[in-house]
Amino acid sequence: MNLQIHFPIPTAVSKDEKQAAKFLSVFFRRRQIITAEFHRRSKSMSFTKGDLLTKTRKLVNGLAKAKPVWLKAMEKSPPAVFPRAEKKVERICLPEDVYINKFYKKHPESLHDDPLKICDFDPTPSRIFGYRVLELKEQGVSEEEAINVADAEYRQEKKAKKKAYKRLKEIARIRGTKPPPNPYPSAIKQIQAEEKKYVNDRFFNPRILEIVEKLKEQQAAEMQDRGRPGGM
Repeated sequence: MNLQIHFPIPTAVSKDEKQAAKFLSVFFRRRQIITAEFHRRSKSMSFTKGDLLTKTRKLVNGLAKAKPVWLKAMEKSPPAVFPRAEKKVERICLPEDVYINKFYKKHPESLHDDPLKICDFDPTPSRIFGYRVLELKEQGVSEEEAINVADAEYRQEKKAKKKAYKRLKEIARIRGTKPPPNPYPSAIKQIQAEEKKYVNDRFFNPRILEIVEKLKEQQAAEMQDRGRPGGM
């Protein structure tokens, strides 16, 4: 069995076509060079810098543009010049931010509580920790010792709050009453306590249950309409 493979034979290119292709490649190459040079020079041209009044003055003085009617009026009352930042605006950093980051490394559970209390009037534990470290450093205490003291005070305060709530529950148990709510709840539990009323209404409020039943009936009717042939 003879297997014959035929390769396409390239057609001959005429001399004129070669010259035309060469001319086009040179033309587009020169065009790119001229465009790049124009953009480079336009950045360094003096009349492209400044505000509208400065640019127009330079063009008029260089006889590159006719004097506009409004130029004289603008020269008498020039537009306001607002200060501009010479470089990128830096991020605002407070002195205690360094110690706040160290606090989060020691107590990562505070990362879930502190952002939720951002609108609170009382400072967060991390910021109190930072303030305390700065205060101790101003008194002549070394940085490492100040961090240890502030951390010990935070842990002691946290234990005291847990102990106080434990004592409240013991008193309620002795009296035979319901334990009181935690006076020092976390931010997440505080939000859950606020939302508990609406969750209970969803399952026990007759008015809410009636609305839910109506919504279920509407949804069932829509599903039946979709299941009918031709939407009938």
